[in-house]
Amino acid sequence: MEASLYEKKGDRIRCTACERYCYLREGQSGFCGVRTFKNGVLNLDVYNYPSGYNVDPIEKKPVLHMYPGSRILSFGTSGCNFACKYCQNYEMSQRKTVEGEYMTPEKIIKIARKLQVDGIAYTYNEPTIFMEFAHDVGILAHKQGLFNIFVTNGYETPESMEMAAEFLDAMTIDFKGNAEEKFYNRYISVMHPDLIYKTIESALNHGIHTEITDLVIPEIGDNLDAAEKMIAKIKDIGGEYMPVSFLRYHPDYKLSLPYTPLETLKKHYNLAKSMGMHYVYLGNVREENYENTYCPGCGALLIQRHGFDSTIINLNSDGSCTHCGFQTGILLKTDIIQ
Repeated sequence: MEASLYEKKGDRIRCTACERYCYLREGQSGFCGVRTFKNGVLNLDVYNYPSGYNVDPIEKKPVLHMYPGSRILSFGTSGCNFACKYCQNYEMSQRKTVEGEYMTPEKIIKIARKLQVDGIAYTYNEPTIFMEFAHDVGILAHKQGLFNIFVTNGYETPESMEMAAEFLDAMTIDFKGNAEEKFYNRYISVMHPDLIYKTIESALNHGIHTEITDLVIPEIGDNLDAAEKMIAKIKDIGGEYMPVSFLRYHPDYKLSLPYTPLETLKKHYNLAKSMGMHYVYLGNVREENYENTYCPGCGALLIQRHGFDSTIINLNSDGSCTHCGFQTGILLKTDIIQ
């Protein structure tokens, strides 16, 4: 399938899907391994080839402030534009060859309807590298009343964000540890993590519901000074009501550090709260007070969570607090696209 996110440069082409902007000669593939220059065009090798899918609660992504309690069909492909040494889905993402079952966008939507899910999540590997495939699935999803979520590393280009805006309803943008160039270069093979902030801004400008996660990796990616800089930038771009989740690391792939200590996660949580962020969470742990959503206006419990289960407690259908009327910005299922 010919991709659309590329431009010709003499006898080469430049892929415009992600901020790597790979320049390719005939026969070459980009860093992701699945966008290949052949027969004079850029081919998306994984179009029609999802590599695994599953039905998940929306909270697993995590998306916490949009349609709590929804069920979503999650899928990804092989390939990735990052090379995280601690990737949880490395068997998919770090494969540079096409894997998976042939499945058209129409068939994916048919499966979603049969499974009676509320939306589609493009996840497991980086969805930006299969943007054209996601776009075609996403357009059909909207026609069937389903919403679309990207779980992304945030390395989209302006060109790919324009395409994403045609079908995306939400993005969870994942920082993979300290948002500093030295860390990203050494552990992810990425040079410019600051570009992720541009994606956050672009998503908000396009009206895409946006939430942030940060994977806190002990010893190498848990620096509070770096976290403070990251939180300040997020607050400057998205304001103090943007949801931020700090996630517990567990050893995987090429990195065998111990699990992130709970006290380390709590320090990040307390830092964000002290900087004025109202919606802060801990992920991959079972700590009720750090999973729940509370009203910034009066402190009332709004959403009670136990792992991936959510119970709405004190929210009106328009997302306002039943106690004080504060407009929380949380989208409830009554607002699901029709």
